[in-house]
Amino acid sequence: MKKKQLFENAVQAIFLLLGLVTVGCVLLITVYLIVSGIPAIREIGLFNFLFGKEWASTAEEPKYGILPFILTSVYGTAGAILIGVPVGFFTGVFVSKIAGKRTRAVIESAVNLLAGIPSVVYGLVGMLVLVPGISKIFHVPDGASLLAAIFVLSVMILPGIIKVSVTALDAVPKEYEDASLALGATPDETFFRVSVPAARSGIAAAVVLGVGRAVGEAMAVMMVAGNVANMPSLFESVRFLTTAVASEMAYSSPGSLQRNALFSIALVLFLFIMLINATLNCFLKRNREK
Repeated sequence: MKKKQLFENAVQAIFLLLGLVTVGCVLLITVYLIVSGIPAIREIGLFNFLFGKEWASTAEEPKYGILPFILTSVYGTAGAILIGVPVGFFTGVFVSKIAGKRTRAVIESAVNLLAGIPSVVYGLVGMLVLVPGISKIFHVPDGASLLAAIFVLSVMILPGIIKVSVTALDAVPKEYEDASLALGATPDETFFRVSVPAARSGIAAAVVLGVGRAVGEAMAVMMVAGNVANMPSLFESVRFLTTAVASEMAYSSPGSLQRNALFSIALVLFLFIMLINATLNCFLKRNREK
């Protein structure tokens, strides 16, 4: 008994240590971004930085307005969620509740393959196939646009949404479904009125995962969106918060206002993601209480 108790205490201590390391990493990142990003915001001005419509960091008279980046990130993420979440959700329901064993194995293999593809490959395929296709279909000079970024992001978030949704739906006790069927409900009614509500928290977690992936993606978006600091428009080249940091960090001088402004963009992006997660978690908590 003493050896077993010592082993359990040791395991608990290891888990506690790992949890503290995780929290410590988040705190270190937060402090570093705040320390690195606040000086530029002070020098530029909070209002001019957040609501300025022009970004010209290398001009003779540099301007550091990131409103186009913020709106582009919001619109791009919202568009990807509007497309990706319904497709991922219904695919998850089909895989978990309707598909046969062979069909499920094939779809799960395809989803795992999508999850393992590097983001640069998504960007390359989008640049070679999607961008010219948008240009031809919509008769625009350049297909590198917000619309192309939305399509690429919606595909990239599918694997996470599908896998987490399937896991949540598989965890629903079979007795719930049997009871619904015994009361005369059809299989479809059982799936969407019993199984899905019971797995609501897991499906919501899948949506949170998709939002995080869409907001944080940089390389693929940079390759298909044009990477130009325009106000967001569906058929024009745009730049996201992530791509703004990635595209200029390499040639910005250490300690310069440009470098500090890029850290400020990273801070805004970090706070944006934290706000989304907090809002969704608050929504989930209210639903659980109800």
